[in-house]
Amino acid sequence: MDSIISTFHIDWKIIIAQALNFGVVFVVLYIFALKPLSKLMAERSQNIRKGIDDAKTNAALLSETRAEYDAAIVKAKSEADKIFQEGKKEAEQKRTIMLEDAKKEVAAMVEGGKKTLEAEKVKMVEEAKSEIVNLAMLATEKLIKSKQDLNSLS
Repeated sequence: MDSIISTFHIDWKIIIAQALNFGVVFVVLYIFALKPLSKLMAERSQNIRKGIDDAKTNAALLSETRAEYDAAIVKAKSEADKIFQEGKKEAEQKRTIMLEDAKKEVAAMVEGGKKTLEAEKVKMVEEAKSEIVNLAMLATEKLIKSKQDLNSLS
């Protein structure tokens, strides 16, 4: 073993000093680098877990909100359709009422026109009778006059 030590020039004092240096460097690196780094990595892992949990919570909220939104849209469409149908029904009723009123007005106008025509017909018949009576009286007067003239000549 001495031959190996002398061949490789191994010095026990240097090996012990290097072991002590390695121990000091290891302790310094452990205290100032490895501990803070592991603490930082633990915090980062915790932040990542928290971010994932928040993302899951947000996804659940988004899904719930989307379901509420879809339900609200369906309800709004249903109400809009209902209002539209009511408006359509009301418009149809108003149309029917207006048609009935128009028919009544037309019937009233026709009836008024018939009454006016009937009144004019009666008036014309009365005027015709009056004219006939006047003409008959004139004819009778002329006949009587001509008979008197004939009687006075004879």
